[in-house]
Amino acid sequence: MTARRLILWRHGQTDGNLHGRMQGQADVPLNDTGYAQAREAAGRVAALAPTRIVSSDLQRARQTAEVIAAETGLEVTTDPRLQEINVGDWVGLTRDEVIARHPEFLEDLAAGRDFRRSDGGETGDEVGRRVAAALHDLVAAGDDDEVLLAVGHGLAWRVGATYFLGGDFAASRTLAGLHNCGWIILDRAGSEWRLEAYNVTANLRDPYSSVMR
Repeated sequence: MTARRLILWRHGQTDGNLHGRMQGQADVPLNDTGYAQAREAAGRVAALAPTRIVSSDLQRARQTAEVIAAETGLEVTTDPRLQEINVGDWVGLTRDEVIARHPEFLEDLAAGRDFRRSDGGETGDEVGRRVAAALHDLVAAGDDDEVLLAVGHGLAWRVGATYFLGGDFAASRTLAGLHNCGWIILDRAGSEWRLEAYNVTANLRDPYSSVMR
């Protein structure tokens, strides 16, 4: 059996998002704005009638998941495979600081090339494969009527959703960054999955939204 719908919800804002600093797998919490975003979005996400909630085990995702859990009465389980891309020792750096240390970073971005986020980090391809594999396992564990809500991270969801649908890193670059507390809806059509909605937010003009990881 396989779930019929998969909702990928990004966590609310953190101080790292606010100040444009890379977070990767650093375990940082939501800030007050992030909690407000989660509360604002919770009603609309709950209206999609999720039947199961799974979250990245990083606290910014778990805290966001707990808001919707309170709204729906569902329990939250965690899966570390849903963590954000590992950026190694780039954690805490701004984009400009990374470019100053690694000028090739800007060249790779401009050329659309995939690259490793520091010596100890992951490539986009690696995170796409990791997250997509986790999502396939999670939907396969559900029944045919299940609506699975997964709570996680911006780049992980953008690239992971692309790979889940059979695309690659180049295809993921055609999608915009996911807003804080924005969500993606994927629906099953027979044996295939289709993108139903992308980057939906409680308020599409939300001034607090951020696409920084």
